[in-house]
Amino acid sequence: MNMETLELVLRVLLVLDALALIGLVLLQQGRGASMGAAFGSGASTTMFGSAGATGFLTRLTTFLAVGFFVLTFALAWSAKARNEATLELSLPKASAPVEASELPAAEVPTAEMPASEGAGELPEAP
Repeated sequence: MNMETLELVLRVLLVLDALALIGLVLLQQGRGASMGAAFGSGASTTMFGSAGATGFLTRLTTFLAVGFFVLTFALAWSAKARNEATLELSLPKASAPVEASELPAAEVPTAEMPASEGAGELPEAP
């Protein structure tokens, strides 16, 4: 399995994990929501009973959160590995430095500039 396929699988799993985590957190009741069951609210007739699923939902939320962090670290590791591989391919190998005495002397032509009249004067303003 190449690196691109691994990253694609990790991204899909991360999105699915995030959506499941969001849904699970929204499904859970807050800490103060159990007071409504004592006063006859509809909280005692929920799908799992008044407090029957708190242990299961809490454990499942913890499992999904740990999975989210593991997937995130795996994606970071694969991005780092891809970056290192790209840098190895793109950088040229360093060669030994060349001394100035080994370089050929370039002939620089020297052209004499003709002196123009009034070179030091500013033009008049219109």
